[in-house]
Amino acid sequence: MASPKTHVYQVDLQWTGNLGLGTTSYQSYDRSCEITGAGKPPILGSSDPAFRGDSTRYNPEELLISSLSACHLLWYLHLCAQAGIVLIDYRDSPRGTMIETEDGGGHFSEVILHPRVTVTADSNPDLAEDLHAQAHHLCFIANSMNFPVRWEASVQLQELS
Repeated sequence: MASPKTHVYQVDLQWTGNLGLGTTSYQSYDRSCEITGAGKPPILGSSDPAFRGDSTRYNPEELLISSLSACHLLWYLHLCAQAGIVLIDYRDSPRGTMIETEDGGGHFSEVILHPRVTVTADSNPDLAEDLHAQAHHLCFIANSMNFPVRWEASVQLQELS
């Protein structure tokens, strides 16, 4: 039996929120950070505004649900191409629920993906809907979570003009 393939991923993260006093107090620093990878544009991050973060930057919770959504999308594209489903539009508005614990920590209780797809009029809409289950089964990120990741998909046929 062949050994499994291993993939290693790395990014760089730098805290950019030192306002000159470091972390001398909870109020003395900004939560800003920058995520970079070789040859890629930076992702500007912060904490959720509920935790003194910058609402104009992505927070880790948003990045987590974005990763789940993107992984599902990429598997779905692959499966549609294999199955002869011609996908012409895909949009998702994932929603995650995080529960904050009394000690200030927390955890996600679930993430629900809401993919809305449009396929060509000659594609099989039932198969297009069924492929979401297979995409979920294959998604590396969803398989790594310790909370439920569900999807509520809708499939629309392209309108002919």
